Amino acid sequence: MKISVSSSDELKRLDSFLSKRLVQFSRTNIQKMIANGLILVNEKIVKKNFRLSYSDSIDIDISSKADKSKVSLKKWDYPLEVLYQDKDIAIINKPRGIIVHPAPGNHDRTLVNILLHRFDKELKNALDPSRPGIVHRLDKDTTGIMIIALNEHAHWKISDQFKDRTIQKEYIALTWRQWKEQSGIIENILGRNKKNPIQFESSDTGKKALSHFELIKAGEYLSAVRFFPKTGRTHQIRVHCKEFGFPIFGDELYGGGIKKSKEFMKNVKAKLDNHFSLVQGHCLHAYSIEFEHPSTLKKVKFSVDPNKNFSTIYNAILNDEI
Repeated sequence: MKISVSSSDELKRLDSFLSKRLVQFSRTNIQKMIANGLILVNEKIVKKNFRLSYSDSIDIDISSKADKSKVSLKKWDYPLEVLYQDKDIAIINKPRGIIVHPAPGNHDRTLVNILLHRFDKELKNALDPSRPGIVHRLDKDTTGIMIIALNEHAHWKISDQFKDRTIQKEYIALTWRQWKEQSGIIENILGRNKKNPIQFESSDTGKKALSHFELIKAGEYLSAVRFFPKTGRTHQIRVHCKEFGFPIFGDELYGGGIKKSKEFMKNVKAKLDNHFSLVQGHCLHAYSIEFEHPSTLKKVKFSVDPNKNFSTIYNAILNDEI
């Protein structure tokens, strides 16, 4: 396989750089591969501490270094909407309620298991057998557009774009309460909640999170908002909505669960509870994504509308019903 070094990876050590790319190999194994001439930079043998430069070409011979401890994952025959496919990528509409890759307690019912069934031929030689095709993630209950890399060239080309923040994403969020601002920016530092490690919050230490937003419609009790995240932090939009004072409808983890309907009169509560029963999870949808195609190098953009249940609530907001 071949990897081109991006500007953001200049001056990194070769072994350090590859240990984050070739996640199925330990750093020690990578160093041995470098020493044995299985990894070349610009067609030359180099040392493990070689400092990379922009546009360096790294050739990796993994044929004699196959990982014998590959994870054995089951295929799952589950309905999957494929919006587009060529030799490099597939664009899918991720279903609600499914986590992206295997995790403790769930190794058989994930998006990866679905992909192994749907793209068996394309993904059978994936370098990372635990996450074949995965270059980015959506939360379990978030629906919508995802890019699936069908070969290693596409994987690294797309990964580099995410790293360089050149990929443009658009989400639709249905939130509690009336937004007053028509547009704006939410920016903070996100870190894990010390009491609940699966939850994130504003912190003095962590990583910068930046989202642009545009109000679609402020209803009486709920609002529809477009988000354009400029960074890709875990739970970023969900945290930004909560901390801006408008948690996402149905988001139990961040204060937007069904209990909030108790704040309203009985007839309003019944209407909100009915909408909540439609989704059984948070209302966040990845609507579109724009990026540079890994082979043609041309900008491409794909979009997909929310599912029927999400759209029922969305249309109720647009039609001033809630």
